[in-house]
Amino acid sequence: MTRRRAALALGAALLLAGCDLAPHYKVPTVSVPGSFHDTTVWRTAVPADMAPRPDWWTSFGDPTLDRLEDQLNRQNITLAAAAATFDQARASAAEAEAGLLPSAGIDAGLARTVNPASTSLKSHGLEPSFLLANTFAGGLSYEVDLWGRIRNAAKAGRAGAQAAGADLAFVRLSLQAELADAYLLLRGLDAEQDLLRRTVAAYQRALEVAQTRFEGKISPAMDVTRAQAQLESARAQYDDIAARRALAEHAIATLVAIPAPLFGIPPSLAALHLPSLPSAVPSTLLQRRPDIAAAERRVAAANAMIGVARAAFFPNIGLNAVGGFQSVNLAMFNTPSSFWSLGPTLRVPVFEGGLLNAQEAAVIAAYNVATADYRNTVLGAFQDVEDALAQLHYYGIEEQDDQRALAAAQRTLDMSFALYKDGAANFLEVVVAQESLLGAQQLLLQLQTQYLQSGVRLIRALGGGWSEQELPAMRGIGLYHETMAN
Repeated sequence: MTRRRAALALGAALLLAGCDLAPHYKVPTVSVPGSFHDTTVWRTAVPADMAPRPDWWTSFGDPTLDRLEDQLNRQNITLAAAAATFDQARASAAEAEAGLLPSAGIDAGLARTVNPASTSLKSHGLEPSFLLANTFAGGLSYEVDLWGRIRNAAKAGRAGAQAAGADLAFVRLSLQAELADAYLLLRGLDAEQDLLRRTVAAYQRALEVAQTRFEGKISPAMDVTRAQAQLESARAQYDDIAARRALAEHAIATLVAIPAPLFGIPPSLAALHLPSLPSAVPSTLLQRRPDIAAAERRVAAANAMIGVARAAFFPNIGLNAVGGFQSVNLAMFNTPSSFWSLGPTLRVPVFEGGLLNAQEAAVIAAYNVATADYRNTVLGAFQDVEDALAQLHYYGIEEQDDQRALAAAQRTLDMSFALYKDGAANFLEVVVAQESLLGAQQLLLQLQTQYLQSGVRLIRALGGGWSEQELPAMRGIGLYHETMAN
């Protein structure tokens, strides 16, 4: 009869263990627009290109960039720190899940103690006797999760680990985009250096013409000084570009975890083109952005922690079993030396001085914070896409305008220089035309670089090649996908 009652009590407890005091979880709602404002930059994509690839930078077709991105993925210190944070989070999740199973342990002890009955012998000059207190016992304990405290703690741990995994993906994507941005800047500076190198050569020739005309008493000395000023100004700009290129190179060195003095990238004038971008709609952004996924997982974790806090208001029931042997000699493993105990434990909160209420209020506030952060992250993601689209659109228009300005400046310079050599114009007109042409040429190169960099920002804003399907899926105690850490 006693065993039957115990079995019924255990069965009832297990049935009650289905209670869950956490609110029913729903992903916070955010108003999602039907389309982006500017879709003129989208290209028609083939079926295999409906989403950006994980190695999206390869679309630029630059082997040096490919090599640098590979080095970043393997060596970047910030990325290594994010991976360690992910490892820590999934270990914490495994620790929380361990509470779902019983815990068992074995204790053994061997002690030599004075026999209390023989202590009076010492007063008679006799040595007291000693006893051996030997114990070997095993125990099993299990907390009956009546109110879902342990289950919700495990849910929160899993969601936290998934958030850390998404954080790792976002850090990786951000660093990849930062490297690509710095590399495109460096190649743009290579083009500007080449332009200024050719400009210095052209200004040198113009100076020689002015000197020849001055020596022939055809032009005043002022023409020579103006030509010298133009030449030295172009040289100064060349040196400034060299300094900026060095800074970009140093930034890339840090990203790939190589000391700047040991790192260098040879100049290159190879053309880079923005890869074809697949069409996208705002709703897919919620699945493509790892920072959005991380924010959503933190909302889920905070929701589960509400259930943990509410469970603290209710009784806590544990099942404990202990059995073993205890003896005063080494011959303990026999029936007279055995002992055992079996029974439940109960803890009921009676007075906590408002502690439990405060803890519940704190986790509800944390849930509200996480919800607001999620919505703000989503809004920021839409802004990132719209910003990149606007930059691509207007940089493209500005480039076309500057192309026309450049062509007009080139014609003006050709005509003014020809008139100057014929004595029909002064050198000031040549100087003005030279400045106008150089300005248009530099602006064009800068716009082309900024256009490519905006393409990188758009790819990053769309989540690169990431998808929320890559979230680490916790399976059982301490099991997870390695996709985020590889």
